[in-house]
Amino acid sequence: MSTVPTAETKAIFERRESAVRSYCRSFDTVFTKAQGSTLFDAEGREYTDFLSGCSSLNYGHNDPDMKAALIEHISNDGIAHGLDMYTEPKAAFLEAFERIVLKPRGMDHKVMMTGPTGTNAVEAAIKLARKVTGRTNVIAFTNGFHGMTLGALALTSNSAKRAGAGGVSLNDVTRMPYEGAFGQDVDTVKQIGMMLENPSSGVDMPAAFIVELVQGEGGLNAASAEWTRGIAALAKKHGIKLIIDDIQAGLGRSGSFFSFDEMGIEPDMVTLAKSLSGMGLPFACLLLRPEDDIWTPAEHNGTFRGNTHGFVTALVALEKFWADDKFTREIAEKSKVLTEALDRIVKTMPGARRKGRGMMQGVDVGSGELAGHICAEAFRNGLVIETSGAHDEVVKVLAPLTTPMAQFKAGLATLEAAAEACTATPIAAE
Repeated sequence: MSTVPTAETKAIFERRESAVRSYCRSFDTVFTKAQGSTLFDAEGREYTDFLSGCSSLNYGHNDPDMKAALIEHISNDGIAHGLDMYTEPKAAFLEAFERIVLKPRGMDHKVMMTGPTGTNAVEAAIKLARKVTGRTNVIAFTNGFHGMTLGALALTSNSAKRAGAGGVSLNDVTRMPYEGAFGQDVDTVKQIGMMLENPSSGVDMPAAFIVELVQGEGGLNAASAEWTRGIAALAKKHGIKLIIDDIQAGLGRSGSFFSFDEMGIEPDMVTLAKSLSGMGLPFACLLLRPEDDIWTPAEHNGTFRGNTHGFVTALVALEKFWADDKFTREIAEKSKVLTEALDRIVKTMPGARRKGRGMMQGVDVGSGELAGHICAEAFRNGLVIETSGAHDEVVKVLAPLTTPMAQFKAGLATLEAAAEACTATPIAAE
């Protein structure tokens, strides 16, 4: 293949790849390699990555220590695929996860290896919640996104995604308002409590609540600790399983390993995927309380439950980034820089507002068209960034958490320049 993408090179995608492809329509180039927070295309251009594989690359592309560990494992004929058999890489991962993540938080959760993607972890969670409680209804929230397989899709709010079910009924889910859905003056926890306690509300007592504490695809709506504790209290009062979907918001993205750290709650279940492997390898799991681990052997399984190569790189990620608080402090420093940059953009756009928390923030510019123009202008100037929200109205920053500060600030400057170009409103320097 030529080092320069010819019309024929791109034609193969149009000729043979399904029309369902999406990101390539916004980023129309042929990428060839990546390192850290930088992508390279076939024409030799460099791009700063503020997308991170939708938060699958929180530690950047091809971390050298993870890469070295994986190459060594493969070179030594390490186990490549083990179903759910006992392997040394799995044991090493579980030991580190217990020591670094669970025990310091006083969590006694079991770790269930599911299929390789986030939607597999969600399917396992709702299946188990129904099995444990004997109930069928699940409460999900406005603007939530939980996956594309039918059970997870039933929990997902986005109408365009739901349309992909092709007319199949997506049942046994009640949608409730997320915090702020009706404005900050409306207490949605109180509303939900009233619905649960009214035997004529029409809401069947649910098996579970499932909630993202920062809604990645839904527009970066961020739940407060107070609201989260309110939902947890309702769950405890009514015997409802509380499932925190940390697939996108976890693993440092919202500021700490779990999005619920320091909130004073302990979920019944936690879904993890995306950056769990450390370097983009498919790997997902479900954390569950021991008393809820009522599966019979192979009652929920899958050929790719647990990724041995993912165990190898995830172990490195845990030891390298989470064994002490240095990485968390670095995230906090970058989060402050991000907040300041986005606030400068907000000041130039009447009605715009900053949303999210930690390194999972963006600007609601009020229009999907404008947000799209800003992202397109940023891409023309070497920055890969996407939108989110019900109308794609939020410009969403998902930079690798390991992005060097100089590159991070340069990428934010590119974003600010794109916003200025698309609104013709100068952005004041710091």
